[in-house]
Amino acid sequence: MQQGEGSSSVWGIYALLIVVALGVVTGRIANVSSKEGDTPFLSANDRSRWCTIAALVENGTYSIDPFLEIQGAKANRRPWGTIDLVRHQGTDGELHYYSSKPPLLPTMIAGVYWTVSRTMGMWLSDHPMYLGRIILWLVNVPTLALFYICTLSAIDRVVLDRWARCALGAATCFGTMLIPFAISLNNHLPAAAAGAVVLAIYIRSLAKPAGQGWWLLAGLAGGFLAANELPALSMTVGWAGILLLTQSRALIGYCVGVAIVAAAFFGTNWIAHESFRPPYAHRGDGDFIAKIEAPTDDALKTALIDASIATENSKIVVEGSRVETRKRIVIDEHTLVGLVESPSGGFDLVGWDDWYDYPNSYWVDGRRRGVDLGEPSRSNYLFHMTVGHYGIFSLTPFWILAPIGFLFGVLTGPLKQRVVILCFAGATLVCAAFYVMRPEIDRNYGGVSICFRWMLWFAPLWLFAAARPTEWLSRFAWGRWLLSLLIATSTASMAVSLTSPWQSPWLYRLAQFLGWLEP
Repeated sequence: MQQGEGSSSVWGIYALLIVVALGVVTGRIANVSSKEGDTPFLSANDRSRWCTIAALVENGTYSIDPFLEIQGAKANRRPWGTIDLVRHQGTDGELHYYSSKPPLLPTMIAGVYWTVSRTMGMWLSDHPMYLGRIILWLVNVPTLALFYICTLSAIDRVVLDRWARCALGAATCFGTMLIPFAISLNNHLPAAAAGAVVLAIYIRSLAKPAGQGWWLLAGLAGGFLAANELPALSMTVGWAGILLLTQSRALIGYCVGVAIVAAAFFGTNWIAHESFRPPYAHRGDGDFIAKIEAPTDDALKTALIDASIATENSKIVVEGSRVETRKRIVIDEHTLVGLVESPSGGFDLVGWDDWYDYPNSYWVDGRRRGVDLGEPSRSNYLFHMTVGHYGIFSLTPFWILAPIGFLFGVLTGPLKQRVVILCFAGATLVCAAFYVMRPEIDRNYGGVSICFRWMLWFAPLWLFAAARPTEWLSRFAWGRWLLSLLIATSTASMAVSLTSPWQSPWLYRLAQFLGWLEP
């Protein structure tokens, strides 16, 4: 691998593309607003994180209860309200609501908010439009710039043709769905940037050996990638395998970096929830407590007293649950246990570990709608996540070059590059299979969003894989026209989504307009 000729002039073009893209994002952030115009929060997804950020700085806790009750201009308007909630007992012994998002990223952003609030003397809860936009710009614009610089740095070292490098620069800056996601708090943009950092360090090391400090940085980025996108753990491990096969000395620094992020991920989760498992992993029944032959009030109370969960004077309330065979037992308004019908007969008293099951929860059966209902057919799901209304290839046609690049890279080129491309292809297939094989409730395309967002973190890897086919096509006039068409259509698809990343894809909306899908 060698850096192409005329690299400095091409980096001038890269710089211009990056500045223009960041200018677009800055303009959108300066005007980002909810439909009601009272916050810069665009969906339940980002409101969930904003609540945690504000709670940490303003109240010193991960509990977000007070922010859910903030009223808007209309009495029934809750501008901080979110469906991405869990409920469980806090350290004070009372039941509280928490964001369902892993707390590491919001904790880091809370550090930015703390600095801004101390500098400007304002609270986010009092001035969300003003402070929210400032924090959003301070977090997302540098993150997007990091993604651009690292991705283009890796591409520039393996592509020789100047026209191809310029085309890849345009595709990187405007041809993915990352710009719309840069106007809202989310985990996808940081994950893509983290993946780009590891890629850039590795590709650079093939030409110039890197010290352990660089590999520590790569490990921090690789760990942060998995912390933001759990399925990306496949690539975090994949990078370790690549280093083991090609640069074993780098493995120590890389693993140390990953371990540091892992400690931060599980540590913040423990502080927030007194559990090492993230909130989305609490969806079932807890540990067995006692066996009850019949769920009478006396039998239930006796079992709870024997287990030291209740006393003679405790108030015990039996509530329904989202699972027909389970009841939710509330003791003294702050302790939860479950009563589950046992397959062997009778009932099992179990610890409560379904944090998504609480009164008026959106996730209780009958309340979900649209794509949140889940796709019953796995074949339909695979179709729509690839070439259908949420399609990776149909919404971003430039990605068609990625699988071609996998084939190019695996069959030809230097051995170390072939190992990298093979790993990228393997991680892509593993993650795609993971999402297709999820239970029906999870087969929802990532909810209401402009694309199949769960695989956005692949952007730097797919752009790198597309480099070889792009360079080959750039040799021919028809190839340059084809590349221009792919980049133009991908950019147009991105531009349609600039109002918010939290809306249905334009193809999905078109299908609804044509009557192919129910509204």
